[in-house]
Amino acid sequence: METNTGFSLLELFFMGGIFMWPLLIFSIATVAITLERTIYLLYHNLKLNDLKAKVEAAISRGSIHEAKEFLEKRTRRRMGARILLTLVNRSGMPEHRLEKAVEAEAMNCISSLENGLNFLTALGSLSPLTGFLGTVSGMIGAFRSISEAIDVNAQIVASGIYEALITTVFGLVIAIVAMSAHSIFSHNVDKFASDVEIACSDLIIKISETSSTNSNEN
Repeated sequence: METNTGFSLLELFFMGGIFMWPLLIFSIATVAITLERTIYLLYHNLKLNDLKAKVEAAISRGSIHEAKEFLEKRTRRRMGARILLTLVNRSGMPEHRLEKAVEAEAMNCISSLENGLNFLTALGSLSPLTGFLGTVSGMIGAFRSISEAIDVNAQIVASGIYEALITTVFGLVIAIVAMSAHSIFSHNVDKFASDVEIACSDLIIKISETSSTNSNEN
C-alpha cells in the first residue's frame, strides 16, 4: 500500500513557520508590481521609429506645425511622442537649449517608466535573506527537538531540516521572479532611452540643417 507524501501549497506554507508570512507579503508585492509595470509598459507604446520618420519628413518639408499636430494626437499612449513634441515645440531655440529641454522631458518620461523597479530589486534581495533566516530559525528548533528527544533517529533529523528549508525555497522563487522581471523591464527602458537619444540627436541636426537652408534662401 502506497502512502501519499505530497503536500499542498497551503500545508507547505504553514510548515514553513512564521517567516512564511513576510514571504507571502513579498510574493504579493512582486506579482502586483510585475503586473502593474507590464500593463503600464504595454499601454505606453515605446516604439519610436515610426514617430521619428513622420516628424523628420514634416521637418524636411518645413512643416513644423504638421509635426506638432501629428505628435499631439499620440501623446496619451506614446512616451516618445511627448519627448519629440517638446523638441518640435522648442525648435526655434538655440541648439544647446533645445537639447537641455528635450533631455529634461526624456528624464521625466524615463523616470515614470522606472517606477517600482527599485522595489523589485529590494524584494529580490530581501526574499532569499528572509527565507534563509526562516531556515536558520527552523534548524535551531529542529536541533532543540533533537537535544530533547530520548530516542534520536534519522527521521526526526530529516523532518526538521525538511521543514526548515521550505522558507529558503519560497524566498529563492520570489527572488528569481522579482529579478527576472526587473531585468526585462530595465532592458526595455534602457532600449527606449537609447532610441530617444538617437532620434532626438538626428532630429536636432535635421532642424538645424533646415533652418540653415531657409536662412540661405532668404
